Amino acid sequence: MMTHKDLDIWKLGIELVEKVYKTTAEYPKEEIYGLTNQMRRASVSIPSNISEGAARSSKKEFIQFLYVALGSLAELETQTIISEKLGYLKNDELMELIEKQRRKQLNFIKYVKGVQK
Repeated sequence: MMTHKDLDIWKLGIELVEKVYKTTAEYPKEEIYGLTNQMRRASVSIPSNISEGAARSSKKEFIQFLYVALGSLAELETQTIISEKLGYLKNDELMELIEKQRRKQLNFIKYVKGVQK
């Protein structure tokens, strides 16, 4: 039986969390309750909502949680842009991972919607 742990979008979400934690560990200490905390919480929310949605009994609820995860991804993207503007982040690895996650999630939402009909 498949679980959320079998979903590529969940696996990529976990990879994203790991990248965010490692990246924000290098942020200035005064950001611990600011961007560091916000980015970590937004990133953790992505695979968490995917797993919660997958555990729900209806496809409609699953799709709703996938959209919540997409919202958290948009939050993380905004915080990443802010981090770049403030000079805390200098490479595009995190943004590339965010874009990859977005593409996979949107495609998966389309797939689930198609199966729902």
